[in-house]
Amino acid sequence: MSETKEMKRTLTLLPVVLFGFSFMALGTVFSTYGVAAQISHGMVAGAYILAMIVMLFTAYSYGQMAKAFPIAGSAYTYTQKAINPHMGFLVGWSLLMDYLLIPMVNYLLFGIFYEAAFPNIPSYIWILLMLTLVTIVNIRGVKLANGANIFITIFGIGFIILFCVLAIRSILQGEGTGDLLTSLPFYNPKESFSFIIAGAALLCFSFLGFDSVTTFSEETIQPEKNIPRAVFIITIVGGLTFTTVSYITHNVWPNYMSFKNADSASHEIILLISGNFVDAIFLVGTAVGIFGSAMASQASAARVLYAMGRDGQLPKKFFGSLHPKLKTPVNNILVISLISLLALVLSLTLVASFINFGAFLAFTFVNLSVIGYYFIRKQQRTIKGTFLYLIVPLIGAVLDIWLLLNLDTYSKILGGVWAFAGVIYLTYLTKGFKKRPPEMDLSA
Repeated sequence: MSETKEMKRTLTLLPVVLFGFSFMALGTVFSTYGVAAQISHGMVAGAYILAMIVMLFTAYSYGQMAKAFPIAGSAYTYTQKAINPHMGFLVGWSLLMDYLLIPMVNYLLFGIFYEAAFPNIPSYIWILLMLTLVTIVNIRGVKLANGANIFITIFGIGFIILFCVLAIRSILQGEGTGDLLTSLPFYNPKESFSFIIAGAALLCFSFLGFDSVTTFSEETIQPEKNIPRAVFIITIVGGLTFTTVSYITHNVWPNYMSFKNADSASHEIILLISGNFVDAIFLVGTAVGIFGSAMASQASAARVLYAMGRDGQLPKKFFGSLHPKLKTPVNNILVISLISLLALVLSLTLVASFINFGAFLAFTFVNLSVIGYYFIRKQQRTIKGTFLYLIVPLIGAVLDIWLLLNLDTYSKILGGVWAFAGVIYLTYLTKGFKKRPPEMDLSA
């Protein structure tokens, strides 16, 4: 884990895009639909369109920074190089919060959907079962094969197509609205636009992963071209997929307040349009996808903690050590597992919003990094340069902050506390900002 390897540029555009889809997990549209429908008052498709627009501005900025720094980077790296190391550290600190919490989302989803399918077994049993299994496998060092992510992506796309076909059939048979053409999933004139904004603030969670392909810059052929293209393709295709599914879902189940449990609304909808067989396929796919995602996210988070411990940013004896026999960062895996136990008491909405807080903060600084690097440092101040390197990224930053401010109050408080803790920790590491902050390795 600690050795430095020289990476070969072998990846073309297609495999990079496929990795992005795997990380994004297109099936996440089912996970958040019920909650998003209630928050947006049924205007989920409109909320996805708004979220996609915001993400496209940020995707543009990621592409510009990938051109400038075609290395295995992240929002942390871009901020560090384009603005200053101290701000870069704080952006990295915000991303660390996401790394630590994303595994918890997987356990929450597993508990929600399996409790809905088997109501006699409480969700905490399912959460503990999946958490224990993932922790044991990661401790033993067994890694998910690369082909598994491709299989999960193909399965997810296949299920989305199957769902849409069955839902459209149900609508044509008179279920739901009985009509395929309506503007209400996008905008309901009887409702406030603020509900769409609130929905978009939550649903940006679905797009997390479009930026992950920037970590493959050192392995991609012509990264200055292929990485920006991949980021745009992933964002647009993902956004259109989410919008299409949510549009059809609204038409088959327009009464968003009638779900028995908003968290597992997709389970109820699938039972309505298809019965138990397709629901069983959905549950199997959910388990496979969650297991793969939980393993990958827990392993990545453990690697980040190990790198920070190894480099002295966290206590080295604890975080920077490997098991003598298994050669895995057992301490870090266990720490992440303990944090993930909060899934027993926290809601999916709160955790997703909390993760969005860190993501929006990082996205804001990627947009500002374009301004700092191109417009200020490189002095690209022609009419074209002003538009591309000042106006466009500034709009992206404002939109990110706008959605961040529309997160729920608890998420903003918790996110603010985490950010403040990062400032305190940075003050300690830099002896009152007198030293250059240590660099984080967030390329896991």
